[in-house]
Amino acid sequence: MKRLNEPSVCAKTGRYLTLTLFAIFFALPIVYTVMNSLMSPAEVQHYYSESGQMTLHLLPDQFSLEEYYQILFRRPDYLMKFFNSLWPVTVIVVGQVAISSAAGFAFAKFRFPGRDILFFFVIILMMMPIQVTLVSNYIVLNQMGLIGTYFAIILPAIFSPFGVFLMRQVIASMPDELIEAAKLDGAGNWRIFLQIVMPCSKSGVISLVILCFIDNWNMVEQPIVFLKDAGKYPLSVFLSQINEMNPGLSFACGVLAMVPVALLFFFYEKELIEGIGFSNLK
Repeated sequence: MKRLNEPSVCAKTGRYLTLTLFAIFFALPIVYTVMNSLMSPAEVQHYYSESGQMTLHLLPDQFSLEEYYQILFRRPDYLMKFFNSLWPVTVIVVGQVAISSAAGFAFAKFRFPGRDILFFFVIILMMMPIQVTLVSNYIVLNQMGLIGTYFAIILPAIFSPFGVFLMRQVIASMPDELIEAAKLDGAGNWRIFLQIVMPCSKSGVISLVILCFIDNWNMVEQPIVFLKDAGKYPLSVFLSQINEMNPGLSFACGVLAMVPVALLFFFYEKELIEGIGFSNLK
C-alpha cells in the first residue's frame, strides 16, 4: 500500500536526474583538469597554444606523465610552491583550532558581562569579506614589522571569527549537565575543556580543520599584499601565473593542489557532515 506523502515515481526520477546533472556540472572541471594533466606536452601545445583558443579536449590522445615528471623532478620550484602553501596552512589550522575551541567554549558555557555583544561582533566580522580588513591588517602588521614574512599571513588567519562561531555552536549543543557533573567531581575549567569538551566536539573540530584548510589553502589576496618576495608565494597564487606561461604544467599543478583537500574530504567526510549538522549551519 502506498503511503500518503510518498513521492511518485516521476518525482523521484526527476529528483535523481536533477542531482545527477548538478553532480556532473560540479565534477566536470575536476575531471577536465585531471585528464588534461595526463596529456603529452606536444598535445597540450597543439590544443592550447597553436590553435589560439581554449578547446574543450577531455580525453588525451595519448596518456603521458611528462607534466608530473616535470613538476616533481625536473623543476623543483613548482614543488616548492606546494610546500610554501602546506606548512603555513598547517600552522594556521593548528592555531585556529586551539584558539577557536577555547573561545567557543567560553562563549557557549560561560556567562560574563558583554558576552552576547562580543559574540554579535564576531558574527559581524565573520560576514565581512577579507578585502574589507586587508588594509587595516596591513597597517597593524607593518607596525609590528611582520610585512614580508609568513607571520603576516599566519597571524590574521589564526584569529578567525568563523572558527569561533563554528566551535561555539558545536559546544553549545553539548548538555550542561555533563559539565556540571565534571565540576562536582572536582574538575577545573581547563580539565573539562581538554578531557570532556574537546573529545565530545570531535566532529566539530574535524569540520573546522577541513574548512580552515580549504579556506587558507586557496588564499590569494593575503600573500600578494603581505609578502614582498614572489618566491614565497604559495601555489594558489602561482597557478594564475603559470596558466598563462605553460598550460600543461598548470593542469598538473592544479591536480597537485587538489590532492590535500581531496584526501581530507575522503577520510573525514562523515565527521564533516556531523560537525556542520551539530553547528546548525545550513
